[in-house]
Amino acid sequence: MEKLSVIASSPLFEMLSPAELTRLAELARVRSFGAGEVVFEEGDLGDSLFVIVDGQVEVLRRLPGGEARPLTVLSSPEFFGEMGLIDKEYRSATVRAKTPANLLQLTAQDLRAFRQSHGDGFTFVVVNIARSLSARLREANARLASKV
Repeated sequence: MEKLSVIASSPLFEMLSPAELTRLAELARVRSFGAGEVVFEEGDLGDSLFVIVDGQVEVLRRLPGGEARPLTVLSSPEFFGEMGLIDKEYRSATVRAKTPANLLQLTAQDLRAFRQSHGDGFTFVVVNIARSLSARLREANARLASKV
C-alpha cells in the first residue's frame, strides 16, 4: 500500500501540491485493525485524524442504557476523527473496524509539523475539515428532521 496514493485520493487533501501530499505521507502511520477491533472509544481524548486505506469502520454512539447504536459505516477514501484535532475534546463516538481495515493516522503533532513547513497547504486542510463538519451536521439535521 502506498501512503501517498491514499492521501492523494482523500477529499480532505484535495488542492494540495505534490510536495505537500508527499510530506503528509511521510508523517502518516499505517495502523491495521481486525474486524471488531476498536480504533478509539467514546470518551477518549481526541488527537488523531484517520484516513481509511481499505476495509470499513463503523461509528457507534452509546445510548444512556449503555447499548451501542451504529450511526454510519465509512470506507476508503473517507476520513474520521477530525473533530478531535479541532477542539481537543473527548471523542463523542466509538469507531471500530467493521471489516479488517488499514488506516492512515495523522496526529495533531504531525499536522503541526506540516503547518510549519507547508502553511498554505495546512490552511486548505483546515478549510476541508470545516466543509466536512458542515456537511456532516447538515446530514445529521436532515436525519433528525425526518424522524419528527
